[in-house]
Amino acid sequence: MESSLYSVAYDELPRMLTFPSSSYETAMEALSSLITRQKRADRSPIGGKFSKLERMTMYIKILGMEEDIDKLRIIHVAGTKGKGSTCTFCEAILRESGFRTGLFTSPHLVDVRERFRLDGLEISQEKFLEYFWDCWNQLKAGVDEDLPMPPLFQFLTVLAFKIFIAEKVEVAVIEVGLGGKKDSTNVIKEPVVCGVTSLGMDHTETLGDTIDKIASHKAGIFKPKVPAFTVYQPSKAMDVLHQRADELQIPLEVVSPLNPEKLKGAKLGLSGDHQFTNAGLAVSLAKRWLLNTGNWDKLFQHNVSNDSELPEAFIRGLSTAHISGRAQIVQDSHIRINFPAAGRNSSGELTFYLDGAHSPESMEACASWFCNAVNETNDRQHLSVTCQNGNLKRLSNGYVEHTAETADECNRPRKLVLLFNCMDVRDPEVLLQKLVSTCSDSGTHFSKALFVPSMSSYNKVTSANSGIPSPAERKDLTWQFNLQKIWEKMIHGKDVVHEQFPMGNRENSRPPYFLSEKVPVSCPWDKDFATSAVMPSLPLTIKWLRDCVRENPSARVQVLVTGSLHLVGDVLKLLR
Repeated sequence: MESSLYSVAYDELPRMLTFPSSSYETAMEALSSLITRQKRADRSPIGGKFSKLERMTMYIKILGMEEDIDKLRIIHVAGTKGKGSTCTFCEAILRESGFRTGLFTSPHLVDVRERFRLDGLEISQEKFLEYFWDCWNQLKAGVDEDLPMPPLFQFLTVLAFKIFIAEKVEVAVIEVGLGGKKDSTNVIKEPVVCGVTSLGMDHTETLGDTIDKIASHKAGIFKPKVPAFTVYQPSKAMDVLHQRADELQIPLEVVSPLNPEKLKGAKLGLSGDHQFTNAGLAVSLAKRWLLNTGNWDKLFQHNVSNDSELPEAFIRGLSTAHISGRAQIVQDSHIRINFPAAGRNSSGELTFYLDGAHSPESMEACASWFCNAVNETNDRQHLSVTCQNGNLKRLSNGYVEHTAETADECNRPRKLVLLFNCMDVRDPEVLLQKLVSTCSDSGTHFSKALFVPSMSSYNKVTSANSGIPSPAERKDLTWQFNLQKIWEKMIHGKDVVHEQFPMGNRENSRPPYFLSEKVPVSCPWDKDFATSAVMPSLPLTIKWLRDCVRENPSARVQVLVTGSLHLVGDVLKLLR
């Protein structure tokens, strides 16, 4: 996913940015200067005589990496939904099989280093700075009027190649940023294997407004003599993928979702039924990579009795794979850590369910996962939980075993809250309708929907250590009021009076009254109680939610955070 326009021109950057610096934030400022669009819907101002892929090839030549990139043994994955998860499964499988792995994904949620994983771990700050300034300085010295510095995503892509070559990874798993045919990653000439995950309607302003146009972009990563895999697709999309494969005379295999029985009792490391589709594709991609590199027989010829059986390394990889912001559960321990004298049972419980779904198809999958997660009462150890206080026992497959005391707390009456924002290029009515209808089908209803602006800026790269905006900082809430209007119209069938929490003296405002024990839960059939509110800022929203559960001992508040990966990343940053 590519980003936007920074106000400082390249030649106006402080001189210090052209030399190695120990300051990580200085590197973030340099990256921000590469953002070429104010918002996602804008067209990039980078033009000139060269196309994007021609420029990418020239950047790679400046860095002297042409031959080295060709030697990387790459798995290249495109798609609309699940490509990050599929790549994560692939990396984990091959790492557990004994290979040194590199994984490049996008976007990042909290820190840009999340995009670059070595052996399953994000690159260290020290190594990042070393490779970053090496690339930066060489490119600054080599560009000219016809070849300006690369925009952000192109720079990050060449940086990924630089890191993986220098670190001598044995397999590089590369996620396409946007589309495929014209994507910056498509300078890869001959990957070992290609994959296309589930396709849907997203990025239509760039890829086209029909599923077959979108599929044509995705099929652009197919290469001669390189086997390709995909999952079941809408018929028009599948026709396009097969047509492109036939033109290149390459095999295109359609993969079924992974049969859970093949895991031999283990659970996928990524939650949600839709992950079995991604896992099935990842298994096929990893196996084909092993076969084509001559490693399958070396490793598994005598350990696998038949073709349908998964090697133990595959099961370990599938069960330990992890990726932030996708079907992730975080139990907020802020109250117990900061108010230990209050006692374990003198405050409520606050749990965040985070999923960056932002297309109709992914929103449906998100809603199904959320409903299953909050309705699970008997076998809670199967929930993929992140607990910040370390009091829960983490099992070998990445899941969490809850103590009896934790299970008792879960018997408290619950209130479900939606925390939502989306970019203005999305259709919020479609997203919210898909969310509500899917949840309603399982009898799940929200007590309140909160619409809040994101903290992060589209035209600035920040890190985990970047400052958090002051709650007093005013933001334009026009878009959030529009979201609220859509929600209330959908829930009540008519426009209602907007509710906004006090703008003055925000820091000392009382917690939202809708979570008070004395206020009944508002469900879609309650016509007399507004089901939503516009919140002035995200930090204040988190503070208010924490105040609520601290002051209401019986409250068990479960918050679904969705609609935007930017929003999910901002919440994760605040919870850290």
